[in-house]
Amino acid sequence: MTRRTSVSRLSVSRLSVPRLSVLRRRVPLWVIPLLWTSALGLWGLTRRHSVWRDEAATWQVARRSAGEIWHMLGQVDAVHGLYYLFMHALFECFGPGVVVLRLPSVLAVAVAAACTTVIGRRLAGARVGLTAGLALGLLPAVQFYLQEGRPYALVMAGAALSTLLLVSVLQGNGRTAHWVAYGGVVLVCALLNWLSLLLLPAHWTTLMWVRVERRVWARWSTAAAAATVGALPLILFSRTQAGQVSWIPPLTWHMLIGPAVLLAVGGLGARLDRPRVGRPSVAAVGLPLLAVPQLGLLGLSLVQPLFLDRYILFSMVGLTLLIGAAVGAVVRAAGSRFPRAVPWLVPVVVAVAVVALLPQSLAKRSPASRVDDVLSAAVSVRHLKKDGDAVVFVPAARRDTELVSPDAFAGLRDIALARSPAASGTLKGEEADPERIRTEMLEQQRILLVTDAPGVARPPAARRDVVKYAVLREDFDVVADEQARGRRVTVYERRAPGPSRDRVARAE
Repeated sequence: MTRRTSVSRLSVSRLSVPRLSVLRRRVPLWVIPLLWTSALGLWGLTRRHSVWRDEAATWQVARRSAGEIWHMLGQVDAVHGLYYLFMHALFECFGPGVVVLRLPSVLAVAVAAACTTVIGRRLAGARVGLTAGLALGLLPAVQFYLQEGRPYALVMAGAALSTLLLVSVLQGNGRTAHWVAYGGVVLVCALLNWLSLLLLPAHWTTLMWVRVERRVWARWSTAAAAATVGALPLILFSRTQAGQVSWIPPLTWHMLIGPAVLLAVGGLGARLDRPRVGRPSVAAVGLPLLAVPQLGLLGLSLVQPLFLDRYILFSMVGLTLLIGAAVGAVVRAAGSRFPRAVPWLVPVVVAVAVVALLPQSLAKRSPASRVDDVLSAAVSVRHLKKDGDAVVFVPAARRDTELVSPDAFAGLRDIALARSPAASGTLKGEEADPERIRTEMLEQQRILLVTDAPGVARPPAARRDVVKYAVLREDFDVVADEQARGRRVTVYERRAPGPSRDRVARAE
């Protein structure tokens, strides 16, 4: 009887061993999320060949020379300087294009998923690590920036890598090389977006939780201080360009709903992890990484409105670690009753998540997921223009269409432009004074107006834009009008000689 019982227990134990161990002998576990996330990123990467205004800024700056970029950073967008120079190098090597623009973000999120997998595996086992790594690329917020030509995915990769280095130290691999690499990665993240320094108080909280010894505290403090000091000149200089973020709205109660939901989900995962104070765990690493940047940015936004989820996208690494811990707890609970089902639970959970998030995934890969599309306006200009036509932009920032697709504007004269963006060190160039613009417009026979579609457009605020609209309304007639993906191109022709309808109406 005793022998049969022992054999039975041994059989159950063997059945409950996950098949992940067999897979790990053939391929490292982190390769699976790396390839999975890369596939998610490559799926619909071009978004039907659309580029929206934020990505257009990257595109047009990256096409400038290094000297022109440096000149621009003294006037605007210094906070993104390192990223612009990086993208300039890629455009020089591979040429400008939608794939080159977005592929760095795809690879960065894939690296972040691989690092997240290794962190989870080291802290709680293969199943938790694999779940966390696969979940990262599925989060709606991450899917948005997974295919975005901006630096936020690169910052997330750096945050995941620095957290992995910290976990290595906590598990006894505290070599000098680890600390040098840690400080260097944190510094690069800060140069890409200095709000990523909120990563440091998150790691500080983890060290407090784990109760590390003084030697570890000393080395971490040195690395953190070096990274902060290295980024300090950029922080101080970028504050002189604070007007760039003046459009961010102040905090409102409804803006707190998203962070509250994330913290609730993360708190549940930490609870299921059953963490113990004084030892590394998923909760000790993941919960501070999720909560501290969220709460820190909320606190900063009380002084100056800065709360945008993309600035703390890297906190999603903490969320997925906690999701992995929650799934791991469920698997443990189910394993005692259904041992044969254990190897299939993680694939089933991932499959259900993919199906549930499929509408979100499709939406994120549609041009409609962004405010506008710069390239669609260029297509309209290409077939509406005639040689010798003039073009004006309202607001001036819509000149990004021409800067991204200069071939589409060949033969057109930008009559409002006084100094080009490259010469003026700006993103949109410097326009002439309103009276000069009026004079130039009245000398034209046909003018193309590139602006926002009605659902997106705001009333003109600048005096120059008010003058442009006034001249077109009083002295020109609309002969063609196309709207696509948030942009509008309208062709105006000069009215025949004689009093305009507006003037007749005023006389009456």
